[in-house]
Amino acid sequence: MNKVLIADDEYNIRNILDFSLNSEGFDVITADSGEDAFSLAVSELPDLVILDVMMPGQGGIETCRQIKADERTSGIPVILLTARGSREDRKAGTKAGADEYITKPFSPQKVVNAVQNFLGIGSK
Repeated sequence: MNKVLIADDEYNIRNILDFSLNSEGFDVITADSGEDAFSLAVSELPDLVILDVMMPGQGGIETCRQIKADERTSGIPVILLTARGSREDRKAGTKAGADEYITKPFSPQKVVNAVQNFLGIGSK
């Protein structure tokens, strides 16, 4: 079973993504901060990480940079979720090592499709 880590400070977004990915057969773990997300990425070694860009404390860009810089987690694909969709924001995400950038509001199915695509899983 593929493991996905979701980090977002908004409970409802974590809940929607957790439900959507769980119903597609993914094992989901969640965090509400960048610091917790990095700790879980190292301890759980998920197959993919979804990070909200704007979280209190350490945001998704910095967490992505940290994940990509650590040899234990550098190969894990990272999807950034954000309400900020400007070209500069996308550049910052790409520079941090993000593999995908999805802007809010988003369709949960779009996120599921992106996860399936990165993990080489056909949609059901």
